[in-house]
Amino acid sequence: MLKGILKYAIATAALLGAFPACTTTMSVPESSGYTSNPQVQTFINEMVARHGFSKQELEKIFSQARRSDTILEAMSKPAEKTKPWYEYRKIFLTQSRIAGGVEFWNQNAEELARAEKVYGVDAQVIVAIIGVETRYGGNTGKYRVLDALTTLAFDYPPRSKFFRSELEQYLLLARADHIDVLTTTGSYAGAMGYGQFIPSSYQRYAVDFDQDGKRDLWNSPLDIVGSVANYLHEHGWKLDATVALRAEVTGNRYNSVIARGLKPELSVNRLRMDGITPTKPLPGDTLAALISLDQENGPEYWLGLNNFYVITRYNHSPLYAMAVYQLSEEIRQARERMH
Repeated sequence: MLKGILKYAIATAALLGAFPACTTTMSVPESSGYTSNPQVQTFINEMVARHGFSKQELEKIFSQARRSDTILEAMSKPAEKTKPWYEYRKIFLTQSRIAGGVEFWNQNAEELARAEKVYGVDAQVIVAIIGVETRYGGNTGKYRVLDALTTLAFDYPPRSKFFRSELEQYLLLARADHIDVLTTTGSYAGAMGYGQFIPSSYQRYAVDFDQDGKRDLWNSPLDIVGSVANYLHEHGWKLDATVALRAEVTGNRYNSVIARGLKPELSVNRLRMDGITPTKPLPGDTLAALISLDQENGPEYWLGLNNFYVITRYNHSPLYAMAVYQLSEEIRQARERMH
């Protein structure tokens, strides 16, 4: 779950401070501010009472927050839910994204090697996540984070509680890390920077890996790769471990295994009893989940192991996790051919 600071906003200087500038394109506001919304007034009062914010400064901020129907539309049809695997894969497994991954790895080899050593996370996966999320920083999002989180907190009832909490974390993060809320941009869901961290993930997992006194997930390669590595480490990544393997299925008992979800809970020995066989040897006590991915000529089946599940903690879609895994392999192989 990190870019988009255009200039320092005078209106929030006393409250939030400044952050190093980043160039990006902001979305066009679609409606007036939120200060007349009773829910926003309640939220402002809570932020004042809980965290000592200035009511006047928060009202200045929310008077400039804008509802975005584009954001609401994007939330209703994410690619992970609307595209089959064979179409989703084509978005990320491209020669340009593979070449970009090799270039990013070469440019940040020392940083990636250090992150791999400190956090025990394979460099290729760190690179691939940044590649899938933002094309290695080339597309970190065009929406103001303030607009995205405010719109979703107060105009998207299905997840308003979640995004209200993220808005709270964002304001706390902005105050602590001197981020300008009026210019910072990110995804339609309020995710920021190279690794697209939502505010709560930024608060919990972002690290000052270059030890310069701030966590900069827009401009510091060390902080960027260190933070992605720390996220995966905290969710249980195992260095050099198998991520996923193709599987063959027989009978019909495998359907109940797919229905169990993405968490690897059944041993390979047990899976064999259900007609599920890995295409390469695995120890019988290895825990795995069974994943079905739609190809044009029918489904293909994969065993997702611990590290595959860890990737789904970054984004809960199995399509996302498989895209990251396969992209990481393509990047590694392309880089090895160059050396």
